[in-house]
Amino acid sequence: MQFRVISFVCLGLAGGSGPILGAESTKTPGIHQVMEQAAAVQRQSVQLMQAAIEKQRQSLPRQVPQPRSGSFFLLPPPSATEAVVNSSGSIECDPLPPPQLESLIDDAAQREGLWPELLRSVMRQESGFRPCAVSPKGAIGLMQIMPDTAAQFHLKDPFDPRENLDVGARLIKELLGRYNGNLALALGAYNAGPSRVDEAGAVPDIPETTSYVERVLSSLPLNTQRK
Repeated sequence: MQFRVISFVCLGLAGGSGPILGAESTKTPGIHQVMEQAAAVQRQSVQLMQAAIEKQRQSLPRQVPQPRSGSFFLLPPPSATEAVVNSSGSIECDPLPPPQLESLIDDAAQREGLWPELLRSVMRQESGFRPCAVSPKGAIGLMQIMPDTAAQFHLKDPFDPRENLDVGARLIKELLGRYNGNLALALGAYNAGPSRVDEAGAVPDIPETTSYVERVLSSLPLNTQRK
């Protein structure tokens, strides 16, 4: 299968690089202790999120009488005891209203230097614009963020549309930088993980992933190409 190679260079990628993960930091007791505490908090957050997802998954027979088509299912708003954190607003299981959706897309695209069409296309494939979508693998929300990714980007409420979309946009920008603007590879990594793309040196030969990349690319207008 052949893919269109779209050169997609994020705005700001050529700027100064941030701190490199794993680099040596000043070895003072205070900083070391703070880093250990932060890592412990992140681990605990992931465990709580995974526990909440598992609890919701176990209750699916009561919540969803009939199976839904697609690669994700929908959950009603979690109760206060089920939510990982308290959401500032209500959680809708229907697709976001177009005015709210477009506003969130435009804000995230401008902030990360991405085309709105790209975020819209990815979101359509990931969740059908439903902020309460949860995949069988535990991916959550509009951009189907996995718990490990949520912890990496300090996502507090994966069911919050703005927070979820912001993390998804940041991840896409990071992947585009990793693969030198190759959109097909970035999308393959978003779906299957960077390790599989790195191992294959291309979009991995996984039916779900190749279909995903093709659908996203085919839905993008020609003006999303970067010159």
